[in-house]
Amino acid sequence: MNVAVISGGTKGIGRAIAELLLEQGFKVYISARNINLAFVHKNLVQCKADLSTKDGVFDFAQEIKAKEDHIDILVNNVGVFMPGSLLEEEDGSFETQINTNLASTYHLTRATISHIRKSAKPYIFNICSTASITPYMNGGSYCISKYAQLGFTKVLREELKADRIKVSAVMPGATLTNSWANTDLPSERFSAPLSIAQMIWAAYQLPDGTVIEEILMRPMEGDIT
Repeated sequence: MNVAVISGGTKGIGRAIAELLLEQGFKVYISARNINLAFVHKNLVQCKADLSTKDGVFDFAQEIKAKEDHIDILVNNVGVFMPGSLLEEEDGSFETQINTNLASTYHLTRATISHIRKSAKPYIFNICSTASITPYMNGGSYCISKYAQLGFTKVLREELKADRIKVSAVMPGATLTNSWANTDLPSERFSAPLSIAQMIWAAYQLPDGTVIEEILMRPMEGDIT
């Protein structure tokens, strides 16, 4: 059975990717700080873990590696957005967002790469953001963490070419997730999480000799500023 690992998979984009891969017959492991008892599937394994810490990442990876001999898809999706300008955001915002958005991607990739190398069709998707290429007001340390995550993805792609492991940076714009729960804007102004999941699946199905290096997606009406 094909195996997928998704960090932060109980809601939003991660949940949409998990559901689609389950439909495609994958066994899916997801992490979350709290188990979602309403998200149940015979091929879904929820692992309680705080991926903002190195120990949490390693515990998550170890639980998977103890049960599986390979990983076909890794989706580094877990993230946090704490609004604020660089000079006025709360103390600790930088560390929290760097640890969650960047360090978790770094550590989980390193912790699982031995199993990814054993896959017949390996792929790593890093869920970055349009904030990885465009700074915006009140984005503060979030933008820094996402710029760095995109840089990590580019370096990783170069290093894994010899292993024939595909690596894509996925950069969604405004997507209708819990981050926008209190918005007054209509749902039509956002991308749906399913659209990101469908794009990832399309990229995974490409012939082995082709990789989509960067997937940039925005709502039809453009960025929300």
